[in-house]
Parts: sequence; C-alpha cells; structure tokens
Amino acid sequence: MEMTSLADLLDVQDLDLQIDRLLEERQSLPELAAYKDAHEREQALAAELEAAGSDLKTLELEFDKSEGELQILEAKLNEHETRLFAGGMSARETEHMRLEVQSLHGQREALEEKVLGMLERLDPARELRADLDARATAVAEEKSVLERTIKAEWRKIDAELARKEERKKEALMPVPDDLVEMYEKLRHSKEGVAIGRFEHGVCGGCHMALSPAEQAEAFAEEIPRCVHCRRLLVA
Repeated sequence: MEMTSLADLLDVQDLDLQIDRLLEERQSLPELAAYKDAHEREQALAAELEAAGSDLKTLELEFDKSEGELQILEAKLNEHETRLFAGGMSARETEHMRLEVQSLHGQREALEEKVLGMLERLDPARELRADLDARATAVAEEKSVLERTIKAEWRKIDAELARKEERKKEALMPVPDDLVEMYEKLRHSKEGVAIGRFEHGVCGGCHMALSPAEQAEAFAEEIPRCVHCRRLLVA
C-alpha cells in the first residue's frame, strides 16, 4: 500500500473532522434552544388563549342574556307600575298588582346584582385575554426573529460544508476504493479518527507507545495498523 494514499487519508480525515464540527455547530446553535423554548411557550399560550377565549365567550353570552332579561323585566315593571298608578282597578286587582310590582322590584334587584357581578368578572377576563394576546404576539415575533437568524447561520454553515465536501472529494481521488471503504468503517467505529500519524514510537490515534516489536508487527501488514487501537498508521 503506497504511503502517499495513507497520507492523503490524513488530509481527508482532517476535512471530515472539520465537517463533523460544522454539522455539530449546525445542530447546536444557541438560537435553536431559544427557538424551542419560544415554541413551547407559544404552544402553552395558545392553550391558555383557547381556554380564556372560551371562558370569555361563555361569560359574554351569559351577560348578554342577563341584560336582555333585565330589559324585559324593566319593561314589564314599568307597564305594571303605570297600570297601578293609573288606577281604575278594583281593590283586589290593585292589591294583586301591588304585590306583582313588589315582586318585580325584587327580581330586578337580584338581576341587577347578577349583571353587576358579571361586569366585575368581564373586565378581568377581557384583560386576561388581551394580555395573553399580547404575549402570544411577542413570542411569535421572537420566534420569527430567531428563525431568520437560524436560517442565516445555516446558510453560512451549509456553504462552508459544501466547500469542505468538495475538497474532500478532490482529496479522495488518488485513494483506492478499498482503502476508502476501510477508512470509512474505522472512522464510524473510532469516534471520527480512523488514521493517525506514527511519530516517536507513538500512535497518533490512541496516543499509545508501540514497542519495537509492536512497531515491526504494525508495519509488517500491507496496510500499517496500530496493534492497540487498530487504526491506520502513517509514518
């Protein structure tokens, strides 16, 4: 096996390690974690908004219904009071009408209290909905800014990856296919380092020293490999 091919693989490995670092950088941008957090907050706010909107709608419907009932009741009370004040009824009819008016006054007071109570609940409910809307809008804008930043960073990283991949393709051209296949298998099983430079009796892959006998054994193979880690060796 020509040592030049193994030396070429050292250049390939350096490019692969750079590519790995770029891929790791692509997946670990701080903005990605911030985007995930914003997305989770957006989903939580959406659930709160749905619940708050449903509660507010129910309350507004109840309020509108009670207001309508109050208007009908007041109209009926005015009609009865007008008849009572106009006179012309028998004593029995007058007493019946007086009791009816008295009852309607009581009903009106109870309904007015109910409407006032709803008004007291409506304002906080509307404020809550408005606050949630504002927060949801802010989070959506935050996500939008983060998304633009992430895409811009990814474009830069992807452009650099394309350059590295092209350089790797060129660096691999003089290397035999069977050696490339061995390199790729080792690279995946050896944490990205498939080949090491052998210097001063030490493997550049595992950084362990080889005895003279071990060195002789390693370089007796067609493709020199460390007797300890089985990585390829370049002298």
